This record gives sequence, structure tokens and C-alpha cells, in this order.
Amino acid sequence: MKIRTWDTVTVIAGKDKWTSGKVLKVFLKTNRILIEWVNVVTKHIKKQGTTPGQILKMEKAIDASNAMLLCSITQKPTRVGYVMIEEKGKNKKFRFSKKAAKDNKKEPKDCIIK
Repeated sequence: MKIRTWDTVTVIAGKDKWTSGKVLKVFLKTNRILIEWVNVVTKHIKKQGTTPGQILKMEKAIDASNAMLLCSITQKPTRVGYVMIEEKGKNKKFRFSKKAAKDNKKEPKDCIIK
């Protein structure tokens, strides 16, 4: 999955289309992500013993294919690519913004997403 925890993403499909937020949690096995203030649902909790009943608002996970990473350079939704860069004698894999690389005609190593 190309989206990681604490990335800023934009929802591109569903009821919260074009809203953005930070990724709070990534569920790798089910390919779903939990985004801050996106897909908010109301949950009714029945009273149990001395605890009163209540109504909670909480976020639910959405499929990762319904979100795109926000480019830190252009502040627009972008696809993600990978580039290998040598650092201290070792090759490291970095993510880069395909939109910034195409629009600004830069090398992928100049468009690395932090």
C-alpha cells in the first residue's frame, strides 16, 4: 500500500468526496485506512449497568483505493511512484509525486514525498 500513517490524503470517491485529512491508521490486511474526520458515523450505545446510554460520533475506515496522497509540493492529489537513491553506500527506496515530476519536469529524486 502506498499510503502510510500520518500522510495527508484526499478522498476521491464516496460521500466525503474531495475532503482531506490525516491518516490515523492503516489496515494492511483489509486494504483500508482510517482518516481524521472522514466517514463519520453515529453509533448508539445501550446503557449497561450504571453506565448511561449515549450517542457517539466516530470515524470508520474507507478503502485505500478511494483516497489519493496529497503532494507536498503542489498541494494536489497525486499518484505515487518509487525511486531508489543511494545514501551512505546503501540503496534506499523513496516515494515521489508523479504529478510534481510531470508538471515541473523534474527528476523523481527532486519530488520526494516527506
